Amino acid sequence: MKLFLKDGTVLEGKSFGAASNAVGEVIFNTGMVGYPESLTDPSYAGQILVLTYPLVGNYGVPDKKSFESQKIQVAGLVVSEYSENYSHHRAKRSLADWLKAEGIPAMTGLDTRALTKRLREHGVLLGQLIHSGKARGFFDPNEENLVAAVSPKKKRVYKGGRPRILAIDCGMKENIVRSFISRGATVIRVPWNYDFKKEKYDGLFISNGPGDPTMAAATIEHIQHAMKKNKPILGICLGNQLLALAAGAKTYKLKHGHRSQNQPCTQVGTERCYITSQNHGFAVDAKSLPVGWEEWFVNANDGSNEGIKHRTKPWRSVQFHPEACPGPTDTAWIFDEFITQLKTKSERVRRAKTI
Repeated sequence: MKLFLKDGTVLEGKSFGAASNAVGEVIFNTGMVGYPESLTDPSYAGQILVLTYPLVGNYGVPDKKSFESQKIQVAGLVVSEYSENYSHHRAKRSLADWLKAEGIPAMTGLDTRALTKRLREHGVLLGQLIHSGKARGFFDPNEENLVAAVSPKKKRVYKGGRPRILAIDCGMKENIVRSFISRGATVIRVPWNYDFKKEKYDGLFISNGPGDPTMAAATIEHIQHAMKKNKPILGICLGNQLLALAAGAKTYKLKHGHRSQNQPCTQVGTERCYITSQNHGFAVDAKSLPVGWEEWFVNANDGSNEGIKHRTKPWRSVQFHPEACPGPTDTAWIFDEFITQLKTKSERVRRAKTI
């Protein structure tokens, strides 16, 4: 099996996934654990994922209730050393069996450290995983609306108590839903282009997702309309970029993205630095934020934006993943803060109506 990169590099290894080919954007993740969650994260749609941790597959694959979506989302997988033998009390099958069942090609036996260094120096590259035959044309997934491809087609409601959260699913990870439900909220999960003007909700949530945020024009338009209602808004990952675009700011593509479980983020105006889980290739241009907006978090490594908030309105978002899965849960308090904000606002409205 071979991996062809657009810069002319050709790497050879051994296949352990499906006997098929894949094209997409070659990116890397430096996380040490969490491959079942990463492989099922919709934000990886259209990408060939390189895992830098040298040993992968040693704890198998758990039941699908632990996944972040209903299927494997990556186009292909590349690892240094695949472990055929696995051991874990929650394991249901091997990684290879899972990949084969879902038709996802995977390669092992190459120097992923050298490959990662190339991607860091050059930036992400288009690539092809070829199981057999000759290389084909390269494909840039960011030129398509990947959000439309991974977003659900119908509305779904998870009944709970108050508050009622309307969640725009642009490729939402399941643990975000679990995080809201576990806090007693009702979640109204809608497609990326759903017109929710007539929906009754206490707060708006904008999810993570894949690709170039400017492709989700319908989502941006709906967010702008929601802003007129002055209801609380929270965004995560792609949601940070979409909220920024709706406010009038700009986004740009990072050289090699942030995909790991140890990204340090500093909360602006404080000395607090949180270790976060991240998976994104685009970022908000903080200098383009309009009057009334400011940065909430900043990446301590490269200074890129990690969150924004409005100075007077109840609107804010983060670029990282407070729901983790995989990764640290240091910023799970963001969900608590959002729920408290919604309950407080809802109670004020209720009292105002009784006066």
